[in-house]
Amino acid sequence: MQADTAQRTEFEWPTWLLWGVIWGCWVLLVSRYGILPGWIATPMLILLLAWYMSFQHELTHGHPTRFEALNRLIGLPPLAIWYPFDTYKTDHLKHHDDAHLTEPGVDTESNYITPEQAATMGATALWLYKSQRTVLGRLLIGPAIVNVSLWTRLLRSLRRGDVAELKIWAVHLPLVALLLWGLEQFTALTAWHYCLGIAYPALGLAMLRSLYEHRPGTLPAHRTVINEAAAPWRLLYLNNNYHVVHHAYPQLPWYRIAALYAAQREGFRAVNGGFVVPGYLHLIRHFAWRPIDNPVLAKPATAPRRAAKTAPAPLKP
Repeated sequence: MQADTAQRTEFEWPTWLLWGVIWGCWVLLVSRYGILPGWIATPMLILLLAWYMSFQHELTHGHPTRFEALNRLIGLPPLAIWYPFDTYKTDHLKHHDDAHLTEPGVDTESNYITPEQAATMGATALWLYKSQRTVLGRLLIGPAIVNVSLWTRLLRSLRRGDVAELKIWAVHLPLVALLLWGLEQFTALTAWHYCLGIAYPALGLAMLRSLYEHRPGTLPAHRTVINEAAAPWRLLYLNNNYHVVHHAYPQLPWYRIAALYAAQREGFRAVNGGFVVPGYLHLIRHFAWRPIDNPVLAKPATAPRRAAKTAPAPLKP
């Protein structure tokens, strides 16, 4: 397959426009909160923060500039609160080791665990992990599991004296505190409502995208989905629903992905073994509370022995 990969010197005006729209809408919504009815402003902010997390995903792949430091500065503001941008970037780029997608202990964004890992879990922990293979579990419980994973990771870093991880939080936490202080001082939003009533469900909405982005499979090429979602979902997730295209060309900017997929649809379907989902509404209708698959892997091809004793990967947006 041939991709019209953008030159790294290209001025990515759609991504800059997206950045401006997100920030403009955020400032408008938080500043007018209390004037706009909460039943309008809150859902709009939830959608906006989920969209912002999709934008942060673009930043991890070198957009909109070729200057990594500048892209990082653009992504650091913690509008969505919970996930430090630097942690997300580090883990997500490791995830792009396509030869080991879904493998527990290897893929940093795997939704799967080995039988050995499952055997060491208590019944409640195993139920919580299995809940993440459902839409409602992903939306309602997923953000809590993410936060437990992140804070457990931070505590382990403190014990080990992991300077790199501690530096990430030394940047993230003051920025979160500044953001919440500003909301309390200058808007009608409270910190608690922003964190739990807006940022929490926004993280769940972002996590819906990754519910079934990858599946176990003997061939790594067959582990990445094509989700033929409707236009609103494609915009929310910045075309990352065409996930096989993103993994094939991770440097391709979001606004070029759909055209490439449309031009080579049958080729991409052949490459990924026909792993196609007909949209996110299909997932919601069929897997709201029914697991889409079993997160406990038994096949050696996708659960290598070398990973059996490692901790489960934290769930990612």
